Amino acid sequence: MDPSYVPALAALAGSAIGGLTSFATTWLTQQTKVRAQQLVDEIVRREELYKDFIEEASRLYADAFEHDTAETSKLVNLYALISRMRIRSAPKIIENADKVVRLIIEMYLAPNKTFRDVPKLLESDEMDLLREFSNACSEELRELRSS
Repeated sequence: MDPSYVPALAALAGSAIGGLTSFATTWLTQQTKVRAQQLVDEIVRREELYKDFIEEASRLYADAFEHDTAETSKLVNLYALISRMRIRSAPKIIENADKVVRLIIEMYLAPNKTFRDVPKLLESDEMDLLREFSNACSEELRELRSS
């Protein structure tokens, strides 16, 4: 091999290595950005889903306080939200959501409550039926943010 080819080959090899390094760095940076954006999107979706569940469960719980018959369509909406959670959320979230729905149904089956019943309910923590669910959601979202 002619010695004059060695510098040319070294220059070509250096250019190829530099180009590959630049490409790899750009690709890894883009992948990291995409993953970070996907995580942010997932957190936003879950927050919205949990918010919808809390609002719907709160409405139904308040309705169950004053009525002893439930509109089935409203309960179906609540179960639809739980089904959406099954796709995205941890089992602990689903368990707590199921407990909330069972408590709402039990409240519909119980005698109607009046404002005079509220102090008794406050003592028994019945008023805060969403506490465990909210805590589980908060914990899950905290873990997602830290990953």
